[in-house]
Formats: sequence, C-alpha cells, structure tokens
Amino acid sequence: MSETVVHNQGKSRYEIFVDGELAGFTHYDLSNGVARFDHTEVQPRFNGRGLGTTLVKGAFDEVRAAGQWKIRAVCPFVAIFVKRHPEYDDLVVG
Repeated sequence: MSETVVHNQGKSRYEIFVDGELAGFTHYDLSNGVARFDHTEVQPRFNGRGLGTTLVKGAFDEVRAAGQWKIRAVCPFVAIFVKRHPEYDDLVVG
C-alpha cells in the first residue's frame, strides 16, 4: 500500500492518496501567516489504517519545512494530534 500526502493549494488542503486514490484531506484557511486547520476527513473505507495521523503529520512536516506558516488547530482531530505530538509545539499558535 503506497501512501502519499500532497498539498493542493488550489483547494487549501492537504490530501492523502492510497495507491493513487484520494483517501482523505485536511482543510485549512490561511490568514496572516497562520494556517487554521478546520476540517479533516478520511473516506470510510480507509478508516482504521492511521491515515488521518499520516495526513496531518505530512501536512505539518511540510509547513515546518517551508518555514512560513504557523498552525492553529480548530479541527478536533488536528487538536488531538497536536496534544499527542509535542514535537510540533513550535508551529502551533492559539
């Protein structure tokens, strides 16, 4: 099983693909250098594989590498991810 996280700037979201098929996404709104992550969704047939965590980790890793944004976790799933992964505390605001 091949998993790939892709930044879809046109839709303001990060997407995760499994073997080339869109399996889920996490959406953000960008304002004043802060990406407000407000919704994460994984297609039901892909549930239970840890894809949500892989998706958010991939998004945060890309945000860190670019070095231009901070993150606000509004989506409950992303908020839980932030609490469980203190290694991203430097990216998180509010």
